[in-house]
Amino acid sequence: MATLYLAIKSLLNRRFTVGLTLLSIALSVSLLLGVERLRVESHNSFANTISGTDLIVGARSRAINLLLYSVFRIGDATNNISWKSYQKFADHPMVKWTIPISLGDSHKGYRVMGTNQDYFRHYSYADKRPLALAEGLPFEHVYQAVLGHEVAKKLNYTLGQKIIIAHGAGKTSFTMHDDKPFEIVGILKPTGTPVDRTVHIPLEGIEAIHANWVGGREVAGLKISADEALEKELTPKSITGFLVGLKSIIATFRVQREVNDYRKEPLLAILPGVALQQLWDLMSVAENALFVVTILVVSIGLIGMLTVMLAGLNERRREMAILRSVGARPGHILLLITGESFLLSLIGITLGLLLLYTSLFFAQPIMESQYGLHLQISLPSLREYLILGLVGTSGLIIGLIPGYRAYRYSLTDGMNIRL
Repeated sequence: MATLYLAIKSLLNRRFTVGLTLLSIALSVSLLLGVERLRVESHNSFANTISGTDLIVGARSRAINLLLYSVFRIGDATNNISWKSYQKFADHPMVKWTIPISLGDSHKGYRVMGTNQDYFRHYSYADKRPLALAEGLPFEHVYQAVLGHEVAKKLNYTLGQKIIIAHGAGKTSFTMHDDKPFEIVGILKPTGTPVDRTVHIPLEGIEAIHANWVGGREVAGLKISADEALEKELTPKSITGFLVGLKSIIATFRVQREVNDYRKEPLLAILPGVALQQLWDLMSVAENALFVVTILVVSIGLIGMLTVMLAGLNERRREMAILRSVGARPGHILLLITGESFLLSLIGITLGLLLLYTSLFFAQPIMESQYGLHLQISLPSLREYLILGLVGTSGLIIGLIPGYRAYRYSLTDGMNIRL
């Protein structure tokens, strides 16, 4: 206790430099834990981009490619699948629900997805959280659209406005379906998923804007108005893919095998969770690099503490000699200096935690409303406790360096201080 008391008094006597050292350690610990918390929540958000869906079905290709265009709206399908094949599996006795999707068009750089009412009933994300509308209602008419949160915010759209769909998925298109505008009837709440960056229209709307198209090309001289298109058969002949929810999780592999072995056309069924993990593993290099950078930041903070202690050690040789004169042994000097370092680490960790939770408190609503990313305010996880333990242990080990030097000084100096 006497050593602890002396360590505290010594730190208070050097409060300015100690304060700067504590600030450095606290910021480093807060950054390290903040990045770790952000990494975990980002992984959870990524893994929960789609939830409650048992299978994703599309034309046969690579699993990650199917996941990218069907869920993340990145890239294009190798081929479409026929409506008959979709109906075949939609009517499967083990299938509870399906969500057909049709891609290929865009609006000012945002992907347009054709689907039906089942999308708003069954699509979920982040541990089976359903989609919710911030304004308006789901589409009911052929020429109506529901916007993702980011689309509406970035393009400053409101309910009742008309938008024009462009042919193709690029940011720039020279073919506009301007004769068939869509009215905005709903805007979704932010989800932090590709849903926020998607324009949703009915499958019949996709068919209507392509009523005068054959084989992916507009027929020259053939003009079909919006009203005339409504009189045509708007049941799709093909779609890009569909999502599947099963009545029993036990049936997952059986239905997947049936889809993959389907003889009438080459299809592929993937498990979203498995494909998402494969995609996340491909990005693990960036994740690990970010973690390494934060470790280096903490290391710099600890090295800064070591530098401050070593720099002030020569000035404290008289203090050490006086302690020796009143009965302190060299081991006490070692314990004092090492204890100061460990105490600085503990206080820095405590301040870092306080700074972290304060930042989370203010950042949580902003991150959720702007990016759909929920940063959970909870007690540190086991991994975070291990990180804090590693920081504290590192502080103790680093303290042994100036502690040993002070120990050597106290042996050679005694009361004969070199001035």
